[in-house]
Amino acid sequence: MSSFMKGTAILTIGMFLSKVLGLIYVFPFYAIIGEKNVALYSYGFIPYSIMLSIAISGAPVAVSKFVSKYNSRGDYASGRKLMRSGALIMILSGVVCFAVLYLLADPIAGLVIKDDEQIFTTDQIAGVIRWVSFALLVVPFMSLTRGFFQGYGHMTPTAVSQLIEQIVRIIVVLVGAFILMKVFSGTAQTAISFALFASFIGAIGGLVVMWYYWKRYKPEFDLKLEESVASTDFSYTKIYKEVLTYSIPYVFVGIASTLFQLIDMLTFNTAMAEIGLAKVSDLYLSMLNFTTQKIVMIPVMLATGFSMALVPAITRFYTQRKHGEVIETMDKTFQILLFVTLPAVIGISVLSYEIYAFLYSASDMGSQVLAHYAPVAILFALFSVTAALLQGIDHQKWIIFSLLVGILIKLSINIPMIEAFEADGAIIATAIGYIVTIGINIGVIVKVLHYKPNRLLRRIVVIVVLTAIMAVVVFVAEWLLGFVLPNRSNRWIAMIYLFICGGIGVAVYGYLSLKLGIAQKLLGSRFEKIARKLHIKPIVGE
Repeated sequence: MSSFMKGTAILTIGMFLSKVLGLIYVFPFYAIIGEKNVALYSYGFIPYSIMLSIAISGAPVAVSKFVSKYNSRGDYASGRKLMRSGALIMILSGVVCFAVLYLLADPIAGLVIKDDEQIFTTDQIAGVIRWVSFALLVVPFMSLTRGFFQGYGHMTPTAVSQLIEQIVRIIVVLVGAFILMKVFSGTAQTAISFALFASFIGAIGGLVVMWYYWKRYKPEFDLKLEESVASTDFSYTKIYKEVLTYSIPYVFVGIASTLFQLIDMLTFNTAMAEIGLAKVSDLYLSMLNFTTQKIVMIPVMLATGFSMALVPAITRFYTQRKHGEVIETMDKTFQILLFVTLPAVIGISVLSYEIYAFLYSASDMGSQVLAHYAPVAILFALFSVTAALLQGIDHQKWIIFSLLVGILIKLSINIPMIEAFEADGAIIATAIGYIVTIGINIGVIVKVLHYKPNRLLRRIVVIVVLTAIMAVVVFVAEWLLGFVLPNRSNRWIAMIYLFICGGIGVAVYGYLSLKLGIAQKLLGSRFEKIARKLHIKPIVGE
């Protein structure tokens, strides 16, 4: 059991570090290629992300489940059969998806470019899409291999390969872009094309790591294969039907935000051209789909990291028909999510100008998009958790239905909303789409579990009040600091603002939550110790 927990911890840490690195590299990359060229990078990466999800089709999770299932019966031969056939399918799907994305590069670019006044041409966009498509040749097979290792309980290969893949990719992106732009005075398109091709190079690095671990564990796998019991019920048709049924909901959850981004990518420029703003369309879209989105996902990652640790318990309690424990765990999951996410996104909104100036460059429009986009992070986190809860109670089909409804709503209202409110219109359309999707998810959860969120609603009121107090204090601190340091556009002065105002916000929210006892109730004994060390005597509540 300790070995399992250790492996799970390694996998979680590896995934977290990989995601953090995937956020951090954006800031120096932005400084190298410049503000106006960021959109070109996102034009290539969004279609790639969608096609990659299709190519993989949730294979790592599904293969991990079924290899583990057969291994538990002593049937190691079936797991190897699944691995061999799956490898061929993943290689084929990678080649097909590569070919599709490569050939569709021009049509996709044609959908994006709607006016001659835009910064980029269809040839430029098609070019970067083609460069990133090469990674599809490698990643699907590597992902399947990760799933096979996880089925044997070996989490380290996945964690290490993900980390190495990300590190190699980021080094190639930053070093390559710097050399091409600063040393050889190359074009931004060349630097971005190379940066996107770095996904292929990073995948090769991850594949090398998987090959190393395969050589290391192969004697163990072969020994187990020799001891395997005879396969009795293995059927390729049956197993792949189960794999698809099991994995498709994971695919939809994984690409939800990317699908919404894709709609913006394909419709934003059309709407902006209709209202005569084609000149700034690419720039605004890059702020919406890339620079601010990277910041917005930080509190989402933190919140789901806290919350998703509780979700596996939902599956266990539901299977054991422990209704009270299911409700208790679900209640706590929602509370932790809101407790962490709400103050974070409001803090980002209040300090949006300083955050954007420090991480990128001073921009009134960039900070405005960030301020308005940040609260949507609550919806991103809620979708992830409600989808996971539906999987836990074995109602995952509703995830596909609810997400499709949300996407159709986003698609139908996006252009008129953008024409009415510009970039804010795209944010509003995304928010409405997610609200409908989450509403359906919660409706199913309430109906299946007969859930009455009375205590949750009371806690939400407390969290909202604490967040409002924090926001007012931070706003006042920012206003007062303006008399001493008026030039917030300077990156290092903006950093001082963030350090002081952000610190005050954390201190106020932390003190109030400890005083009311809500932090201790939600986050456990560690925060009780913190309260005692700070001599904060909590008010006794529910």
